[in-house]
Amino acid sequence: MDDLKISKKKPTYSISNKLHNYLVRYDRDVKIPIFYDDLLRFQGGLVVYDKDGNDTLWIRVYYNEFEREEIDIALKRIYSILHSDGSINTIPFLNVDAIDFCTFGNSKPFRIKVRNILNDNYTYFYVKSADASRVYGLELEHMLSPYNLNFLVYKNTLIEEHIAGIPGDEFIKNMLPKCNKSEKSQIAKEFVKFNERCMIRLLGDMRSYNYVIVPTHDFDHVVYKIRAIDFDQQSYEGKFNIYRPQFFKENSKMVELVSETIQKPSIDQYKTEERSILVKRLKSFQNRIGKLIDCMEADTISSPENIDVLKMNIFQYTKDVNFKRSKNMGEILKYALEFLVRNYENVKLESLK
Repeated sequence: MDDLKISKKKPTYSISNKLHNYLVRYDRDVKIPIFYDDLLRFQGGLVVYDKDGNDTLWIRVYYNEFEREEIDIALKRIYSILHSDGSINTIPFLNVDAIDFCTFGNSKPFRIKVRNILNDNYTYFYVKSADASRVYGLELEHMLSPYNLNFLVYKNTLIEEHIAGIPGDEFIKNMLPKCNKSEKSQIAKEFVKFNERCMIRLLGDMRSYNYVIVPTHDFDHVVYKIRAIDFDQQSYEGKFNIYRPQFFKENSKMVELVSETIQKPSIDQYKTEERSILVKRLKSFQNRIGKLIDCMEADTISSPENIDVLKMNIFQYTKDVNFKRSKNMGEILKYALEFLVRNYENVKLESLK
């Protein structure tokens, strides 16, 4: 494993006018009744422990009773906007069970637990400070991964739906050793594809606690998928290997699993499969991704030093001079996606000869 160093504090990049217009066009910018800063006015909090008594790094916050009533109504309305038609008809049947605050990481999110009092079903959503890097990451995940994402942006506030799954670090420690040979082989395959997808779309810092493992029961077995849950490091860092999950020591068990269960020809096959799927998704969202990349090219979402390091790293990896000429992260990502499509089309042409 490389000794990868992530910038300790990534700056927050504000939403540009161009990105705002993009979000309006695709119904991501919706007026909401409460802002991230409003939730920071809590009076105190209690540490949240897991079932084994370990500190989860979340604190359960509380507000004075007058503010809490107003906050609860606003959060219920956000839930309705995010998951339904935004009407107030469902509000009497909802209860805000908990508001948790996390001081770990860049985004310092609030996690809101909302329960339907008629049947006790509950779900979570997150309230974060809006950051352009994160918004670009969410949009790219929505279009280029197998999963749709539901989120809203309004001024300085970002609302994200909860992505269900088993945290990668917890799965690797407690569940992976109990998996049978067939399940381990399947998980290894998914990690290869996940690694390839993150690298191509420049999503960084996919350490084991920044993705989840999602088990789905099929009729005779369990299917495992890997989903990113943290998008702070979209196109920010300079070192290319930060965009490749295989190089983080936290993922060493997954890398060992790949080397133990999958041979090199199969690894190459799975990489090719993932690249082919990405090209098809790119073509499906061609206009929308083009508009998003236009926003990125006009935006500042990283430092000049990181841009210079990354473009030269990828140039050495691909020998494509377009990377060498890139002036910002938007251009680097644009040329990465173009390089992917060009290679795919060349391979297709060769196979037809």
